[in-house]
Amino acid sequence: MKGILRLTLIFALIAAFLSVLDSGKRQAVQTDYTLWEESCIKEFNESKDLFVFVDLTRRTLYFFKGKEQIKKYIIATGTRDNPSPIGVFRIVEKGKWGEGFGGRWMGLNVPWGVYGIHGTTMPGSIGRAASHGCIRMRSRDAAELYEYVRYGTVVEIYGGPFGPFGKGFRELHPGDSGADVVEVQRNLKQKGYYKGSLNGYYCKATERALNNFQKAGNFPIRNTIDNKMYERLGIILAE
Repeated sequence: MKGILRLTLIFALIAAFLSVLDSGKRQAVQTDYTLWEESCIKEFNESKDLFVFVDLTRRTLYFFKGKEQIKKYIIATGTRDNPSPIGVFRIVEKGKWGEGFGGRWMGLNVPWGVYGIHGTTMPGSIGRAASHGCIRMRSRDAAELYEYVRYGTVVEIYGGPFGPFGKGFRELHPGDSGADVVEVQRNLKQKGYYKGSLNGYYCKATERALNNFQKAGNFPIRNTIDNKMYERLGIILAE
């Protein structure tokens, strides 16, 4: 009986020790996360005067602090099949990623895909339309910009030879996403039909706005946006 009591006591002590150890680990993880979170919040507050402007037409990235241009870099942009996103975004990720990204990654909050600013192992691509949509920089330039920007830094991506429609009009259906959806939403918002955010998702709100536009114009009520519907919306491709 005494032996059983002794074993029970030993197991209880071990369990208590492991519980304390596990609690300590959780506390350490929580502390590390809290420190990381606090640093992000601090960086976000420090980002208010920082601004990145990407001119896809000139394949150039400009970095501003207030009204002063601090840096200027030549970049690679997306191809016709994989155009770079156009719009105003924020840097929401920073990481020292592997060689394929040139050691630095600055992720953007593009609603319809994973896009960012990063370095490259193919410096010969800089100055050309060569990426899968990301803003590609020389690795040394990306490392330099990485030290300047903060979480929350505004990044405006503008222009380019392909625009939001890349290789041409895509037939859009509910559930689709992309820069072309943003343009449809923007068009419907300008006409007073769409009240939501320009999030690049062909959502229910976009569908309702399109249907209301169709009703007002006595057009057939269809949720597919094809070439005929683009024409009725007044959206045309630039030559």
